[in-house]
Amino acid sequence: MECSSIPEVDYRKFSDDIHSKVVAKRIPLDGTIEITYRCNLNCVHCYCNLAASNKVAARKELNYEEICDIIDQVVEQGCLWLLFTGGEPLIRKDFIDIYTYAKKKGLIIILFTNGTLITPEIANYLKEWPPFSVEISLYGITKETYESVTRTRGSFDRCIEGIHLLLEKKIPLKLKTTVMTINLHEIWDIKRYAHNLGLDFRFDPIINPRLDGDKQPCQYRIAPQEVVKLDLKDKDRLREWKEFCEKFLGPGNPEIIYNCGAGLASFHIDPYGKLQICGMVKNPNFNLKQGKFRGGWYNLFPEIRAQKPKSEYNCARCDLFSLCDQCPGWAQLENNNIEMPVKYLCQIAHLRAEAFGIKEVRKNPKEIKEAIS
Repeated sequence: MECSSIPEVDYRKFSDDIHSKVVAKRIPLDGTIEITYRCNLNCVHCYCNLAASNKVAARKELNYEEICDIIDQVVEQGCLWLLFTGGEPLIRKDFIDIYTYAKKKGLIIILFTNGTLITPEIANYLKEWPPFSVEISLYGITKETYESVTRTRGSFDRCIEGIHLLLEKKIPLKLKTTVMTINLHEIWDIKRYAHNLGLDFRFDPIINPRLDGDKQPCQYRIAPQEVVKLDLKDKDRLREWKEFCEKFLGPGNPEIIYNCGAGLASFHIDPYGKLQICGMVKNPNFNLKQGKFRGGWYNLFPEIRAQKPKSEYNCARCDLFSLCDQCPGWAQLENNNIEMPVKYLCQIAHLRAEAFGIKEVRKNPKEIKEAIS
């Protein structure tokens, strides 16, 4: 008797179906662990990077045993996807051990890296124990531009070498970049380079302040008009925006602060064991060195998501809310106030609406008008 074949399912549909079913059940399906804030590069725009040699930070980080214990806990609660990021994850000498432990627990792993620390040995290991994907940030197509961003001599050649080492081993790989004033002129060349290698490429033109509130990275933001030009020039990006607008355009819920999906099926853990609703919202948090993941997930997260505005929450009343990258975490970093609009993001949203032909927009409160003037 012939065996019936197992039907193939498109990954995106598989992922969407699972997420739609677990949100109401409060299952922590997606997790992110920043295993370090330390990095071997010194990128001008980075929101968190500390020097690789920072021994104080290294001592504060979760150790191998603590991370493995946390992995056990999140798997027990239903975690399926886990992102390892930093800083630069590969700066940790025990990264491969951490990665292997997570793989053996059955997690679908994504790795964010700058690629400069990929060695033949690491590439061989990832071939044996493949991740779902590796994403490398490529900040320029020339050494001059790339190293103007990283401020690290020799980093461009090491990044390119890392990319090719992973390609040789057929590791699932994607390239991405942060668009800033330094590399804006090379964005389409970077995309062309990625596509010539057969790789997916995405870019993000939005830069936020550092986690400590330092706004120095913001000087590298491109103008709001340039952000929208990028939206319009990239056909895939434009199509995705228009499809999104057809489904979600309109105001949010002004009765709650968190209109996003943070903490519904996702969580974030910083290098020191602080469980957060997302990477940008540092407080309130739950200390996993003192309590169990379950306690933070089922007790703290619902409290955060139920938080109500202390004043009239104008962002959520705006018809362009879904076109905007505004979020409480960003508002806290930018304005030290989770309810205050971020002027830069507000300008971009209104320019997008104009560019996309969205004409019927309700009048917004005074501060929103001032933001786009």
